[in-house]
Amino acid sequence: MIMYGIKNCDSVKKAQKFLTSQGINFEFVDLREHPINEKTLQNFVDVLGWDKLINKRSTAYQNLSFVQRQSITPALTLKNPTLIKRPVLVTNNNIEVGFNEKTYRNLFLKKSTK
Repeated sequence: MIMYGIKNCDSVKKAQKFLTSQGINFEFVDLREHPINEKTLQNFVDVLGWDKLINKRSTAYQNLSFVQRQSITPALTLKNPTLIKRPVLVTNNNIEVGFNEKTYRNLFLKKSTK
């Protein structure tokens, strides 16, 4: 399992804390220190779509021109990794973006029986 993000991002920190507290091992890849390649980005886009992958609240997104916002490209995203919503969690058969504790619980923990 690989978590992509930026080490000082609050959502990434929450996701890491959750996984660690549950004893779930993961590899962390900092998008600034180790940028992803176009093939990895395209895989994210194929699974999630641009709309779900791009962090429209980020400063990087807000600094784009109107035209750039209307046509996000792989090259633009690779040049500005903070455009990617974080964290991106890649498991054997799933890709999740953002941190939501309920979603993570459903992915990794056995549901309690009623």
